[in-house]
Formats: sequence, C-alpha cells, structure tokens
Amino acid sequence: MSNPRGEDAPAKRGPARLTGPVLAGVLPRQPVAVIEKAAEVALSAGLELVLAFADVTSFPAAGDRDGHLAAEPIDPDGIDDDAAAISEALRSRIADQLDGTGLQWTFVTLAGEPARSLGRYAASINASMIVVGTKEHGLGPKFEGLVTGSVALHLAHRQNCPVLMVPLGRHDPSRDQ
Repeated sequence: MSNPRGEDAPAKRGPARLTGPVLAGVLPRQPVAVIEKAAEVALSAGLELVLAFADVTSFPAAGDRDGHLAAEPIDPDGIDDDAAAISEALRSRIADQLDGTGLQWTFVTLAGEPARSLGRYAASINASMIVVGTKEHGLGPKFEGLVTGSVALHLAHRQNCPVLMVPLGRHDPSRDQ
C-alpha cells in the first residue's frame, strides 16, 4: 500500500497479545488485593501466574542471573533460619486463596532486594507484566519507605514490561487538597 507520495506505508499493527506469565511480588502479611488483582489479570488474559517472594535474608549466588536458582544466606550463622518456613507459609496461604479458581500458578522464592530480584526474574521468564502492591498507609510503612524506597516505583522506572501497582490501605481524598 502506498501513500500519495508513492512511498510504501508501514503496515498497521494492532495491539499485541500478552504471551508471558504475569509475575506478582508477594509478602507474608500483605493484603489479599495484590494476589486477587494479579489472578484477575492472568485469568482474563489466559496466562500463567507466577507469585514471587523475595527473601531479603539471602543474595543471589555467583553465576545466578535471575536470583531464583542459587542463593546464599547473608548471615551464614543463620539468624534467620525461618526463611524457608516463611516462604512455605506464604505459598500455603496463596494456595488457599487460589484454590478452585482454575488458574495455573506457581510460587517461587527469589534471593535479595525485592525490586532487583523481581526485575531480574521478570526478564528471565519474559513476563508480560509485574504486579506489586503499593506501600500501606501509616507511620511504619512511611518510615520504611524512607529507608528502603518503594519497590513499585523502582520497578516502574526500570522495567521493560508494564508494572501494575495495586493500591493498599485506605486513601483519604480530603488529604489531597
């Protein structure tokens, strides 16, 4: 097809189909909204859901590019030996929440800082999207945000795939003015 100048016009493309899994970052005491929204997106698009917990008490071992296959504890003496129990309890809670949905899902434990490990893992599995929760409201989460930063914002600024941020906690519109 050519335009009035006789040049070939580029082929018109529609939106591409999502093909990679939906990756959701999860935490032990996180509200269920993050898993619900990630499951809704994955189910609607007919995609697998991968739920990932980033264990900050470990770091990716040398040669491990995605933070999933090999990890080393930060403290070899094991002050946080319950990391495996925390991960298993979280996987069990997710299984209870997603039981009966018909959704294909998997759970992985990643090593290291959450934003970096989620970003590396998303690239390694060619994720269509990353779903994370925002910081909850309150003094504790605000202080933690000052110290550690926001995983959601870090991902939103540094990823090649879309990042869906699920708002957590109540929002008071009167404070916007």
